[in-house]
Amino acid sequence: MRSTRKVLQGVAFVAVMALLVGLAVAKYAGAFRSGVPVTLQVDKAGTQLAARADVKVRGMVVGQVDDVSTSGGVVTVSMSLDPDTIGAVPAGVSARLLPKTLFGEKYVSLVPPAASTGRSLQAGDVIPEDRSRTARELERVLDGLLPLLRDVEPQKLATTLGALSQSLSGRGEELGQTLVQLNTLVKGLNPSLPDLTADITQLADYADNLNGAAPDLLDALEDLTTTSRTLVDESANLRAFASSVTGASDDLTGFLRANGDDIVALSASSRPTLESLARYAPEFPCFFQQMAGLVPFADNAFGKGTDRPGIHITLEITNNKGKYTPGEEPRYLDDRGPRCYPITYPGAQSPPDGPFRDGSRPSAPPVGNPVGTPEAFGVNTYGSYDGSQSWKGLRTNEPASWRTDMGLANSPADRQMVSEVVAVQQGISPAQVPAWSSMLVGPLYRGSEVTLT
Repeated sequence: MRSTRKVLQGVAFVAVMALLVGLAVAKYAGAFRSGVPVTLQVDKAGTQLAARADVKVRGMVVGQVDDVSTSGGVVTVSMSLDPDTIGAVPAGVSARLLPKTLFGEKYVSLVPPAASTGRSLQAGDVIPEDRSRTARELERVLDGLLPLLRDVEPQKLATTLGALSQSLSGRGEELGQTLVQLNTLVKGLNPSLPDLTADITQLADYADNLNGAAPDLLDALEDLTTTSRTLVDESANLRAFASSVTGASDDLTGFLRANGDDIVALSASSRPTLESLARYAPEFPCFFQQMAGLVPFADNAFGKGTDRPGIHITLEITNNKGKYTPGEEPRYLDDRGPRCYPITYPGAQSPPDGPFRDGSRPSAPPVGNPVGTPEAFGVNTYGSYDGSQSWKGLRTNEPASWRTDMGLANSPADRQMVSEVVAVQQGISPAQVPAWSSMLVGPLYRGSEVTLT
């Protein structure tokens, strides 16, 4: 009898314990709670919600998800909110679907509106999804992060996060200052974002060009490899060459030390010659071109390509310019600078733009040869030669005595000219001047310029 009583007591204890556990489970499942039904309409992300998922407002649980259904691409989430707290939830709220942790399930976060509507959420209200820019960006970040986190082994991630937590423990103030400095740096970079964007765009263009040139670059690298192998194979010869260059450098150093002053003096003394060569450098191309043009004539003169080798020329003897006469002064005043004269056949005694200024009476202009002003044969450099002694200038500016031919000495014309000059000086008629006057004073007048007033 006593044993039966103990058995009944044990059964009653187990039944009470089972009843308590069942009541706890039923309470957790909301069997004894009458919630206020509301509906949430979201996109396909709502299918990730589980039954009895939490519904929160500013982190406080205010209800749970009862059911998730799909119709026509729209996900309808049925929720029941706590009657005791629904009065604190304003109407016009929007919803976000957020994960509790990186690997946790999602819950519904109700976001109150910026401006209160003056009424609270009521039974049967339909809550829209939060489609603000911030919510969209947060959703894209979480959607992109979730596949990555699924591929990462949780235990390794937990170990890494634990080590990171330990390293940051007690350094919150330093971390905060670092974040403040980083924020200041980012603010300073904001004005330069357009330039940075342009640079990145140009970098993309450069990358495209580099991609197009990649085959050539690879070929160049391959050729460089060949060059490198050659250098390695010839390293001994290169070392020998470097040693010989070192010896030559030492010899050159000794030579320069011994002859440095002479080299400086040579440079100084050769400067006038170099300056003259520099001045007349413009005529060098013309000179060498004309010299090259004379080669066929020289070959012809020496009988090249014929059966009669030797010199074949026609020699003509012409009158020379004659000697200096009274009134002429031997001197060289010609400074006409570089010239390029055409070659004439036969050659003239004077350049086409005027005779040399040697103090003598100029000859007549050449017949049949080029005649022109200095500009026609120069290269914009005349020195002190102003063209006054060109053929035109000479015929205009030459002394009257050069333009008047007195004939032979003591000839009738010579005696007549001397008589007229002496008569003017003596104040008598030319007929009264003795005939022998041309022999006495004629040599004094010939070649001179006489002005009669």
